[in-house]
Amino acid sequence: YILKSLKDNKTYVGYTNDLERRLSEHNSGQSKATKNRRPLELLFSEKFETSIEAKKENYIGKVAVEEES
Repeated sequence: YILKSLKDNKTYVGYTNDLERRLSEHNSGQSKATKNRRPLELLFSEKFETSIEAKKENYIGKVAVEEES
């Protein structure tokens, strides 16, 4: 998934097996990586069959986001 901070317009890329729970954690400040960048909105999400596929795509997404910055 990719989140966008409405505070600083930066993005965060991650993966999870429970997107609703994870979004709630991000927006309630329970995630160290995004607690000072709230509120966050979901820009994109995709489901994968395995965690290996998700982790590979997560890495590719982080590289792509960094290159845009």
